[in-house]
This record gives sequence, C-alpha cells and structure tokens, in this order.
Amino acid sequence: MELTFLGTGAGRPLPGRNVSSVALRLPPGSGGGYWLFDCGEGTQHQMMRTPVKLSKLERIFITHLHGDHTFGLPGLLGSRAFAGGTSPVWLYGPPGLREWIETSLRITETRLEYELHLAEIEREGMVYEDERIRVIAAEMAHRTACFGYRIEEKAAFGKLDAAKLQAFGVPNGPLAGKLKSGKDVTLPDGRIVRSKDVVGPPVEGRVITILGDTSPCDNAVRLAKRADVVVHEATFAAELEEKALEYGHCTTVQAAETARKAGAKRLLLTHFSTRYRDDDLQRLAEEAKAVFRESFAVHDLLEVHIPKPNEHEG
Repeated sequence: MELTFLGTGAGRPLPGRNVSSVALRLPPGSGGGYWLFDCGEGTQHQMMRTPVKLSKLERIFITHLHGDHTFGLPGLLGSRAFAGGTSPVWLYGPPGLREWIETSLRITETRLEYELHLAEIEREGMVYEDERIRVIAAEMAHRTACFGYRIEEKAAFGKLDAAKLQAFGVPNGPLAGKLKSGKDVTLPDGRIVRSKDVVGPPVEGRVITILGDTSPCDNAVRLAKRADVVVHEATFAAELEEKALEYGHCTTVQAAETARKAGAKRLLLTHFSTRYRDDDLQRLAEEAKAVFRESFAVHDLLEVHIPKPNEHEG
C-alpha cells in the first residue's frame, strides 16, 4: 500500500504546492487500483506527474465540500473516460455532494461513459467493506460537515509451514490451500490435519487514517487509534493556536498530540497554510516531533510506502 500526495496546501494553490488530495494505492491482492481522498483543483494535473492512473481509480472519499478539497472533482470525473476508465466509480462524502456533482455534470453537459455511484454519509460508522478492507467514517470538528476516514486492512491468513506440510504428508495443491484458508482437511488415508498445526499466526492488517480539516476532537483520536499512518492537517504553526481554533483547524503540535494519544506509529502532516513556504516545512515538522517523534511534513508528489507488519521499509 502506498500514499501519493497530490496536494498538500490549504485554501489555494501555490507554485509547487497544490490543494488537498491524496491517493491510496491498494495492494495487488485487492486489485492494485487507487482510491482518492479529496480532490482539490488541479488534482488530475498532479496525477499526470505520478504513477497514479486515472483509469484505475475505483473510489473517491471526500472529507468536506470546501473548494480546496473538491473543485477538481467534476473535471476529474469527466476526464476519466478519456483516460480509458470504463469501470464503475464510487463517490462518498457529506450531504450536498450529490446535488453539487449532479448539477455540475448536468449544466456542463458532461456525460460519463461509466457508472458513478454516489453515497452521502448520513451518520458515522462503516461506509465500505469488502473481504479485505473496511472504511470507517467519523465527523470532525470543522466549520462545515466534515469527515475523517479510517481504512482498515483485514488480517491475512498466516504462512504455510512447508516442513510441517511435508511431515504430515500433505501434497501441494487444493488440500494445502484449504489449510492456509483456516480449514482442517482429511487426507486420503483418513488422517485429519488441522490448519492451526501447519499455518502460522494471522498477519495483522495495516491501518491508515486520513483526517479532514478539524480542530482537536475525540473522533480524530478514535479514528487514529494504533494506526500505522495518520494523515493529519497542520494548517498553522504552534504559536497560532487561537487562529487555528477560529477557522476549525489544527496546529502542528495539536496534530502531534492526536497521534500521541492514539498510539499511532507515524504522523504525516499536510494542509499547510499559504503563509508557509517549503523552507518552513522542516520547522513545522520539528514542532510536531517535540510531541510525537515520528512526525513528518509531506510535500506534493511524495510517495509513502506503508509496509506490512512483518515487512521492513527500504
């Protein structure tokens, strides 16, 4: 799984820093497609500078309807068919999303050559689940309806022990496959081989938390609980806490406090005010590191690999 930051700025774009959007590349076992979280103006232009393929976009999760998180959405949806995208797309977000998208497409006479499924989030809880991944949404503390998302990869079956299979006389093939999937099997000679005797413990899934614009709140901590990665806005430096609260945002230190309280593994700071230039980002990261050591300020086009629990990052 990988995150690609397509925009890390707040409010309006700057040279070298676009407004909010981040893409999540799914693991090969889940199809290897992409999910998008927010879609600020210029997002599809940013995609052209990355490995993210518009044709492989499957789901889009919008945190809230402010323009710096959504103005790129109609254009991106309209361009997807031209990029070879014919499979359905699912779009999730707060109430009002359906009216805005349907009106935008209708007025501009934009016809999509694929199915678009719109789901407005009416209450907190699970908004998507399949056999490998679930997505949980909770409301943030912002000036408008805004959601954060927790993406949970479900635990995978453990590794087959080849030596034990051989000792039990289990041949490669369907019987070994059943054992790996947690099922006991009966061999041709009548012996029963239990899955737990030849398969290692389940492999814990990864957790990625992507929060929308927010002031500090309990829901942010809950969504980030023991997450491998937390993507958190840090619109302002630590000394501007009062201004952050006024506009429904967080400072670097407040974002770090959320990650610390949640017991997260890594914090990625984004959504920086236009008052900060690239030379300021290291200072902003250091403010957060003083509270939560594994804090990092991200930049546009950065790709972040999220390893499995038994995998080491290169």
